Amino acid sequence: MKPNQRPVFRPRLLSWEGLSDVKLQTIKSEGLAHNSYLLSDEGEAVVIDPRRDCDVYIELAERECTKIKYILETHRNEDYVAGSLELHNKVEAEIGHSKGLPFKYGEHSLSNGDTLNVGSLKIKTMETYGHTNESLCYAVYETLSSDALMVFSGDTLFAGSVGRTDLYGKTEQPIQARRLYTSLYEKLLPLGDHVVVYPAHGAGSVCGRNIGGQEPTTIGYEKKNNSYLQLSSEDFVIKSCSEQLVVPRYFLKMEEYNLNGPPLLSELTDPKALPLEEFEEEMQEPLVIVMDTRMNYAFAGSHIPDSLSMWLGGTSAYPGWLFDVKQYFVFIHERPSDMDLVSSRLRRLGFDNMCGYLCGGMAEWQQAGKPITTSGVISAAELKNKLGSGEVVLLDVREPSEWKDEGIVEGAICVFFADLPDRLASLPKDKPLAVTCSVGNRASIAVSLLERAGVKESLNVLGGMDAWTSLGYPVKK
Repeated sequence: MKPNQRPVFRPRLLSWEGLSDVKLQTIKSEGLAHNSYLLSDEGEAVVIDPRRDCDVYIELAERECTKIKYILETHRNEDYVAGSLELHNKVEAEIGHSKGLPFKYGEHSLSNGDTLNVGSLKIKTMETYGHTNESLCYAVYETLSSDALMVFSGDTLFAGSVGRTDLYGKTEQPIQARRLYTSLYEKLLPLGDHVVVYPAHGAGSVCGRNIGGQEPTTIGYEKKNNSYLQLSSEDFVIKSCSEQLVVPRYFLKMEEYNLNGPPLLSELTDPKALPLEEFEEEMQEPLVIVMDTRMNYAFAGSHIPDSLSMWLGGTSAYPGWLFDVKQYFVFIHERPSDMDLVSSRLRRLGFDNMCGYLCGGMAEWQQAGKPITTSGVISAAELKNKLGSGEVVLLDVREPSEWKDEGIVEGAICVFFADLPDRLASLPKDKPLAVTCSVGNRASIAVSLLERAGVKESLNVLGGMDAWTSLGYPVKK
């Protein structure tokens, strides 16, 4: 394989000689870039790292006429609510995770070398510390005396990247990075170049830096193409410790849930369609926020005063970057069917206090003559002119890694959008704020946060930095 050639895989049906019954299904959770897996053979199955809305695994197992025997976790996940306990209560499969933490649920406390049988397959546990101190990988064999076929690598090895090592703080990060390097070189890479790698996350996840899009990958491909695997131990530590990765505020709650067990979905009330009068009553409650999931330009044109702009795609992760999971919400959607999608996404983040949504959406609110407000917008070309004349101040709300990798506009104030509530006092108040991100979606969130905080003049740069660079305008690295 040429160095830059992307491998072509067929992950859904594995067909090694003599293993025609083996099937592997990949279940993706959009936005979180989370991958979970259903591996089956001879009427038995195992689920790896399930998500909270777990009916998808049951439906797949029924379609294949197989029984889920085990539920395995690669670690105490920090970026979503694990669905192990939820799935266990529906199918009575046994849960396995690391002995390294005192989990309050599960039947198997696994350590290095422990083996489980699924059909004719052998699943061998490997302790791969570094991302966390209880991280496990699961290698799959036809027999333990044969070569491994595949490995579920969790947050240890990704396509083009490796797991982040900063979750215990910057002081501990060099230690974690060395542990991860050891895990990679002494546990995973020796499995063999042919071994197919199924990681817990794909491109876009916050659990690693610049994760690639090729899924699955192989040990051999990563050895040749993964920049982290081209480094010495010391350079690996330096590279890991130099990375600027965001730690969303909801991570700590996810760790608590995934250690002790989250509330079961069967015990929760689903958000309901609300008539206008009831919607108004709910939104007047002191702990309730109106979340508007329409696109940024629709929000700018008309929205309920003090509502939060959170376009539909952003609901998969960003609420956890801004709010405590106990926050209460009511919703304005483009379509009533959006509630089902948003509900699933927010519950994966631990948000269970969703009261309901306005049946007729923004159209019903406007037609009833209820109060509305608008947000200012500006194009990249207008921004350049106004910056040149000193009419506006530019606020860049992207992530620190984007400022570093993609550059910023000269003179821009850089504040990550999730940090805005704590940085309001430091923002200039003598000129309007033009707010930019990559395309304008996160900037819309930021504009709504500024509005809620009483900042009167803020403009969303529609098209964001993508439009700025497309027009050939300069950036500063």
